[in-house]
Amino acid sequence: MADRTFTGTRTAFPGVDEHGPLAVRKIGVADLRDALEKGWNDFWQKPSHLVFLGLIYPLAGVFLCRLVVGYDILPLLFPLVAGFALVGPFAALGLYEISRRLEQGQDAAWADALNVMRSPGLLPLAILGFTLMMIFVLWLIAAMVIYSAIFGDMVPATVSGFLHEVITTRAGWTLILVGNAVGFLFALAALMISVVSFPLILDRHVGALAAARTSINAVVTNPGPMLLWGLIVAIALVIGFATLLVGLAIIVPVLGHATWHLYRRVVI
Repeated sequence: MADRTFTGTRTAFPGVDEHGPLAVRKIGVADLRDALEKGWNDFWQKPSHLVFLGLIYPLAGVFLCRLVVGYDILPLLFPLVAGFALVGPFAALGLYEISRRLEQGQDAAWADALNVMRSPGLLPLAILGFTLMMIFVLWLIAAMVIYSAIFGDMVPATVSGFLHEVITTRAGWTLILVGNAVGFLFALAALMISVVSFPLILDRHVGALAAARTSINAVVTNPGPMLLWGLIVAIALVIGFATLLVGLAIIVPVLGHATWHLYRRVVI
């Protein structure tokens, strides 16, 4: 069972479905470290990197083929990579289930990860997953609007030419600054509604609205640690992409397992 011995300030959150009020704890950096350590341990108990390699490389191949065909997708390269973090909490549902079973001392196999498809909370999970997908789509649209407003209809002729325009020109720096500022707002919205909501639904079968509001409450109660968590996730994903996606095969599962343990540290 989860370690419930640690103490913290409780913030009541009334009216969460039929389960009564949920509450959240105040947490600190030590709790983030604990969640990451437990996520790492879960990963090595049930290694999942081969599964993620099997998913990542076909997708990467399709994307690279598209680059070979034409360069018009290049302006969306960074938004697509950054958007990976927006839908990550939904994609990690199977990892939460494995961590839940390991926490309870049960056997856990990849077949058990599919149990989420039979969860009583399947509809709320789907609703929140759809919400994250809509945030991702809106982010891509916003990115294209920003690019068009700054560069017009210019289509990069080569990858190096595109990078040169972005890095060495005033328009490029404007794109970086504005794009990152707008992207931060989308990332913050996704973080607030999803940081603990998916594990919460899976564990306690609350509704989508209740889970999202509890997640928002968790961020409002712990703004510093939660923003740090978001930064950790972002940096880890950047490292994963910088290793030509190889690192994602470990980083994504560890973050998924760690998110479960972060939920257990935050929600009472």
